[in-house]
Amino acid sequence: MKLLFASDSFKGSLAAVEICNILEKVARRHFPGAETVSLPVADGGEGTVDALLRAMGGKRMQVKVTGPLFEEETAEWGLLPDGKTAVMEMAQASGLPYVPADKKDPRKATSLGTGEMIADALKRGVRNIFIGIGGSATNDGGIGMLTALGAKFTDADGKPVKPIGGEMKRVVRADLTGLLPELKKTEITVICDVTNPLLGENGATYIYGPQKGATPEIRDELEAGMAHFAEIVSGACGKDIANFSGAGAAGGLGAALGGVLGAKLKSGIDAVLDAVHFEEKLKGVTLAVTGEGRMDGQSVRFGKVPVGVAKRCAAKGIPVLAVVGGIGDGAEGLFDLCESTIQAAVSGPMSLKEAMENAPALYESAADRLFRAVKIGMGIKA
Repeated sequence: MKLLFASDSFKGSLAAVEICNILEKVARRHFPGAETVSLPVADGGEGTVDALLRAMGGKRMQVKVTGPLFEEETAEWGLLPDGKTAVMEMAQASGLPYVPADKKDPRKATSLGTGEMIADALKRGVRNIFIGIGGSATNDGGIGMLTALGAKFTDADGKPVKPIGGEMKRVVRADLTGLLPELKKTEITVICDVTNPLLGENGATYIYGPQKGATPEIRDELEAGMAHFAEIVSGACGKDIANFSGAGAAGGLGAALGGVLGAKLKSGIDAVLDAVHFEEKLKGVTLAVTGEGRMDGQSVRFGKVPVGVAKRCAAKGIPVLAVVGGIGDGAEGLFDLCESTIQAAVSGPMSLKEAMENAPALYESAADRLFRAVKIGMGIKA
């Protein structure tokens, strides 16, 4: 018997590594002779660097960067054992948690730190970058990131424009000739599940601006600036940066990465599973266990971690158990993908706070119940 554990974290309560450790403990209790393979995973958001470093080895690197409000922050990224591949999370440099609730205003936020983090990796010899772009505080079209990487944006007087969302409207000229030469030799993969275009009612500003502090008036101002900036940059690089799937991700960082730098945008979980060579890990697997903090119809629709794992297991005929924090409407869509079941960690009425505080014990109990059921099933003759 070979068991594979590939779960996402339960945000704010259980890291994916902790979940794998619990599953290994419970598996030894019920299947002492089984081989286990632990593979913490993520879909491009929080925990992506942790998951890839655990699965592939490597070390953490630190660099001082400019935070979203121009404060100094320390960003961490992972350098894999080959010395040429980096894994990053944009949120480490330009994330919403760095912005106090009373200072949320995407007109004043910059992605400069993300560019500085990428530049640090390039200067260390990295030529292959995986970057998750969830959790951004910015809506600057990537002007900050591109500036940190050597691009220049000037106004009507030829003076540099401050690289923030509210100043995009003042850009008259974009000069991309100064972009770091290492970028031409570097493959960038953007880990992202957002498919929004850059502009319009389904674009970066109108869909994601409110969570970053954009009022209706601010959204209109940012949208106008974004449209103007996209036109200028498209002219400078010779291609449309606004109208491809994912251009609107991370406040328009997707447009800068994919449109200007030629990065490949890939589904979060698929990019991570490819990076850790998931197909090879599935060889000989009898049963897979996956999960996330809350599973519902959106998990199925947007292909979150349990669904990405289930689809690949289905192709190999491997049944899947999903241990999740909570179950919402539509979660049963998982059953249509492969032979599977879902077990909630919450065992009775309780507040979210209580569930999060007791997450390790609740998860272990849920895994224990589920493995007991598997043992019973193994002994039943059809």
